[in-house]
Amino acid sequence: MKKFLAIMALAALFASCGGSKSGKESEEQKAPAVLKVDGSSTVYPITEAVAEDYKTVNPDLQITIGISGTGGGFKKFINNEIDIADASRPIKPSEVEACTKAGIGFIELPVGYDGLAVVVNPKNTWVDKLTTAELKLMWDSAAQGKIMTWDQVRKGFPKKPIKLFGPGTDSGTFDYFTEAINGKSKRSRGDFTPSEDDNVLVQGVASDEGAIGYFGLAYYEENKDKLKLVPIDDGNDANGAGAIMPSVETVQNGTYSPLSRVLMIYVKASSDTASAVKGFVEYYLENAPKLVKEVGYIPLQDDLYPVVLERHRNQVTGSIYESGEEVGTTLESLLKPGTTQK
Repeated sequence: MKKFLAIMALAALFASCGGSKSGKESEEQKAPAVLKVDGSSTVYPITEAVAEDYKTVNPDLQITIGISGTGGGFKKFINNEIDIADASRPIKPSEVEACTKAGIGFIELPVGYDGLAVVVNPKNTWVDKLTTAELKLMWDSAAQGKIMTWDQVRKGFPKKPIKLFGPGTDSGTFDYFTEAINGKSKRSRGDFTPSEDDNVLVQGVASDEGAIGYFGLAYYEENKDKLKLVPIDDGNDANGAGAIMPSVETVQNGTYSPLSRVLMIYVKASSDTASAVKGFVEYYLENAPKLVKEVGYIPLQDDLYPVVLERHRNQVTGSIYESGEEVGTTLESLLKPGTTQK
């Protein structure tokens, strides 16, 4: 009898241990997947809106979204820290090379357009428009320590100090503006107030009569009561349009030149094979036309979203921007309907 009881106790002990292990395994199986996104503060509102909506489809998927700028996002992407990089400029050749060395394939997916808003303080009564040449005069690296007051920009402007506000150097907005206006990457004066947080830039311009800054159009729309939007004249007299305000029409048709750009997400090809990531990206592209507009940005042309979705489904890797430059090109010319390759 004692021997029987000992055997039963031992069996119960094993059963208990086995039950605990099984419970632990069950908990691990139920643990929600985590999808990590980081990068552009400009693209952040779109990705955030998609993530919020996607909770109704897959409530178990945890989505973390950081804002370290386009360059910062690509660094994390290359270091295998994230699955998706938000970007407000195309991936640079140097970043493509780093991806290749790290064995990382990527799928480049345009999701919308943005126009860069150039803004001044509402009390600024002298600026009714600016030319791209005047913007270069203010922002070029040669202007550092030299172009310090508004009268140096245009005859008739007051002799008031210029206070410059712009995105940090890790920002895709900084990269795009610098190349579009100054003609070369990194060719920007350094004596300006930088921030990766667009709200800081809004507050900076809103609090100084002589301030000027730039950031994505959506942030202007959110803060239009605090800012004055400036029309931009690109100096191209061929169309006779003169100074242009950024809008859905002018950004899509390219007349708001050269400050219109494409917003993108970059998906790690290895991550995209996971059902959680694949499902999220599919949902992102199918709902982008509505959500891009809801958060203040400009959707792609209707006939381009199916092309981008096909690019994702076919796992087409690499960039359509072979030179890494976006200025002076149109998305239609690079990603024509019916194509899935560069």
